[in-house]
Order: sequence, then C-alpha cells, then structure tokens
Amino acid sequence: MTTVRLDPTTRAALERLAKHRGQTRSEVIRDAIARLVGEDEPGQEASALERLHPFVGVIDSGGRQLSRESGRKLRELLEERHRARRPR
Repeated sequence: MTTVRLDPTTRAALERLAKHRGQTRSEVIRDAIARLVGEDEPGQEASALERLHPFVGVIDSGGRQLSRESGRKLRELLEERHRARRPR
C-alpha cells in the first residue's frame, strides 16, 4: 500500500473526478498512472479510445438522446440550410 498526500485543491479535484466517473479515488489514481506509464514507454501509446475515455459521457443532453438517428438528423439539418440559401 502507498499513501499519497494531496493539497486541498488536488484532493477536491480527485473527489469530483471520482464521483463523475463513478470510480473510487484509488481507481482514478491507478488509471492516471497507467496512462502516464503508457505515455513514457515507447510502443505503449494509448489508443484513441483510451485518450478520449475521460470525456465519454461528460455531456448531459437533458434526455434528448442526441446520438439516436444522428445521420438522419444531420441530413435534415443540411437540407434545411440548403433550402434557406436558395434564391426564391
């Protein structure tokens, strides 16, 4: 076991991050160390998914389910913009 002393600001940040990610403080610290090891060891670069992991699920859409039918929604948005630009 290892003990880590943190200043109050860092401890508060760790608490927020752990709560947000649904992890224990120890899990957050282990994940951070694993990332740092991956960055420092040649040939052990983190994948795009691993690098983006802290950002997955951070945005609350208010229940609007924005990821559903995104292709159709994008097409409709582009068609609407195209119609708005056409001269009448």
